[in-house]
Amino acid sequence: MKRDFSTLQDRQFDLLVCGGGIYGAWTAYDAALRGLSVAIVEQGDWAGATSSASSKLIHGGLRYLESFDFKLVKKALAERRMLLEHAPHRVWPLRFGVPVYANSRIGTLRLKAGLTLYDFLAGGLEPDMAHRHFGALAFAQRFPALDHDNLLGGFTYADAQTDDARLVLELIDGASAAGAVCVNYCQLTGLIQEHGLACGATVQDMLGASAGKILARQIVDATGQWAATAQPSGCRLTKGIHLILPAALGDEALLLTAPVDGRVFFMIPWYGLTLIGTTDTDYRGAAGCVAVEPEDVTYLLAAANHYLKTDWTEQDIIGRFAGLRVMKRSDKSAPSSVSRDWELKTTGNGVHYSIGGKITSAREDAASIVDTVCARLGIDATCPTWGKLFPWAPQENYSIWSHAASARAEQLGIDQECAGWLIRRHGKRVDAIFRTIANEPDLAERIMPALPFIYADLLWSAGHEMAVHLDDLLRRRMPLLILSRPDDNALRRIAATVAATMDWDEAAVEREIENCRSLWLAL
Repeated sequence: MKRDFSTLQDRQFDLLVCGGGIYGAWTAYDAALRGLSVAIVEQGDWAGATSSASSKLIHGGLRYLESFDFKLVKKALAERRMLLEHAPHRVWPLRFGVPVYANSRIGTLRLKAGLTLYDFLAGGLEPDMAHRHFGALAFAQRFPALDHDNLLGGFTYADAQTDDARLVLELIDGASAAGAVCVNYCQLTGLIQEHGLACGATVQDMLGASAGKILARQIVDATGQWAATAQPSGCRLTKGIHLILPAALGDEALLLTAPVDGRVFFMIPWYGLTLIGTTDTDYRGAAGCVAVEPEDVTYLLAAANHYLKTDWTEQDIIGRFAGLRVMKRSDKSAPSSVSRDWELKTTGNGVHYSIGGKITSAREDAASIVDTVCARLGIDATCPTWGKLFPWAPQENYSIWSHAASARAEQLGIDQECAGWLIRRHGKRVDAIFRTIANEPDLAERIMPALPFIYADLLWSAGHEMAVHLDDLLRRRMPLLILSRPDDNALRRIAATVAATMDWDEAAVEREIENCRSLWLAL
C-alpha cells in the first residue's frame, strides 16, 4: 500500500470519496468491489480523527434499549455477528460485566429483561455469547477491582472489540487492492461544478507543492466533523473523551453508569491496560481542535472511582484522547439521548453527505451510500461486502490458523502476548513479518518493555502501511503514544529505527519527534 498523489490527477472517476475514516473507507471498498472506478482522499492520516478515537468496540448498543431504539440495536447486532465470523483477526468477542448494587439505577429484574431482549435481537447466539447472572460473591471474584460494599450481584454479556484505526486501514488496503486510488495527506480545496452539479474537485498535496484536479461523476463527503461544520443546520456535534489507566481488569470489561448523571461508560482491557470512557457533551468549537479538558478528566475519574476499591488520580493517567461524534440535529437537551442512527443527505449540487452512524454499522450504511451512487450512475451492482472475508483474514479456519501462527511466533522468539496482538493486528500478513524476523531475530524484541509491540511490526508498518509521520506510526498503526509516555530518548530510538525506511534525515527526525511531543505528550 503506497501513497502516490500523481495517480489522482487528470483522470475521470465514477466516484470520489472525501474522508478517510470508517465511513469513507467502507464506501470506497464497497464501490471498488462493485467495479466502480474510485478515488478516496483524506486531508490527514487514515482514521486520523473520530475513527481512531472510539471506545474500540463492535457492539449493538445495550443502552439504546432504554430509548426503545430496537431497530438500531438489531442492525448493529447483525453486523457484529457478521464481523465476528468474517473478520476474526480484526473483531473478537469481549464479555462485559454489569454490577448491580443496592442503589443501582437499574435493578436486577429490569437488567435481566434488557439482556434477554439484547440476546434475542442478536439472534442465533452461540452459548458462550449469551448473558449470565452471578451472585454477589461470584461477581466480586470475577471483578476483584470493584468495591464490593452493597453489591447484590451482576450479569455478564457478550459484545466485541476491535482496533478502530487498524480496521479503517485494512479497508483502505482492501479498496486499493480492488483498484481504488487511495491518497492520504491530500486536502480537497474546492468543488468543480458544471450546470450547478458537482463533477469533480481540486486537491492539494499536503506533502508538497503539487495541486491537482479530480474529475468524478459522483462525490461522497464522509468527512464527519468537517462535513458537519459545513452543514451546521442539519448536524449536532458532541465530544467524547477516553483515558488510559493502569491495568485493573482481566480479560473482561465493565459497563457502568456514572452516578452524577446516570450515563453509561465503559472500563475496557486494552493492550494490557485499562481504557475508560466515554463522555458525551455538546461541542461548538473548531472541528480540528477537539481536546481533553480538565472537566472531562474529573468527570471520568469520579465515575470510575465510584466503583473501585482503590481510587485513580490524575497522576495515574497514562494517555488520553478526544473525538467528535456527528449526529442528526435534535431538540433533545442531553447529547446521550440523541439517536446514533445514520442518514445520507444529497444537496442541490449532487454531493452526498454521510451524517451520523457508528463504527459497528458503518458497513451497512456505506452499502446504502454506494447503492445511491450506483442508481445515479445507472449501474446495476449489488453490495458485495456482507459475509465477505476481510482483506487480511486468512482463508483457513481461523482457530487452526492462529494456533499455527502462534506456534511459529514462539519458534521465532516472539513472546506470547506480543504474538497474540501481532496476529490480530496483521492477520494473514503476519507471515511476511515472520520472514523478516527469521532473517533478523533482534526484530522480535519489544519496542518498550511494558507494551506488546515489537520492532518487526514497527518496520513493517513504516514500509507497507502508507504512514507519513512518526505519529501515524505511533498513534494509529500502533497506539503507543496513548499507551505510554515515551521520553525524548525513546522517541529518538524509535525514529532512528524507521528513518531509512521513511527517508528521514536528521532534521526530519527532530521535526517528527517534536510533532509527537507537542501533539501527544505535552500534558
